[in-house]
Amino acid sequence: MNYLTVRGTHIPVLGFGTYKLRGNHCVESVRDAIDIGYRHIDTAVMYGNEAEIGDGMQQSRVPRQDLFLTTKLWPNSLTPASIRKTVSESLAYLKSDYIDLLLIHWPNPSIPLEDTLGTMDQLRLEGLVRFLGVSNFNLEWMERVEQTGVPVITNQVEYHVLLSQDTLLGWLRQRDMFLTAYSPLAIGRLVNHSALQEIGRKHDKTATQIALRWLVQQHGVAAVPKASTAEKRRKNFDIFDFELDPEDLERIALLEKDQRFIDLPGIAPKWD
Repeated sequence: MNYLTVRGTHIPVLGFGTYKLRGNHCVESVRDAIDIGYRHIDTAVMYGNEAEIGDGMQQSRVPRQDLFLTTKLWPNSLTPASIRKTVSESLAYLKSDYIDLLLIHWPNPSIPLEDTLGTMDQLRLEGLVRFLGVSNFNLEWMERVEQTGVPVITNQVEYHVLLSQDTLLGWLRQRDMFLTAYSPLAIGRLVNHSALQEIGRKHDKTATQIALRWLVQQHGVAAVPKASTAEKRRKNFDIFDFELDPEDLERIALLEKDQRFIDLPGIAPKWD
């Protein structure tokens, strides 16, 4: 496992995404992911699986302090009172005394951002949360985050070889923040991608392994792929024994990068 160093903290560059994982399958998947070597687990209140995430972490043989746990607040829970209630419930579900990284899942223009981040920061100062972040924030919203003065370390957004985030990534790097890539495999669309398959043959890797390696090889980028089977979890993790060379990177750079696959909820601001 490789790590990002952000503001003196080491954060695993590859996390295990858990969207749509439920029940015993979720528990077993989290436990298996940790056994494989994943140390970053990504969930959200909206996923409805925090209790299963907690069970999976407890059943693993890895101490809690060696894991990096992320969860997210849904837009309807961003008032100060709602945040405190939701975080208290999340901690109980997750069976943990703290959350490593608490994110705003989507921005909500109807609730003052200063109030939301201010309350989250108070939870950080109280020791219930270690770090703060946001998700699905465009550049305009990131500038609003910066104006609050609250220390935020990441923005989790859709990012993969078919979608550019160059402007946002540059902005984050300048401020010692990192970008967390969700849907890093473009929701399954990269499995048979011909260019990635050709690059993969050179390195004895699959197209999806090339796509993940492209992300984590970049400065200031982490990725949280979901994998519903043990085989896929192992393959996604097996990306740290090679590097893409300049020729590979140039070929990937030539791919069209305007394909977004995640729909924005009605409450969220548009990207463009």
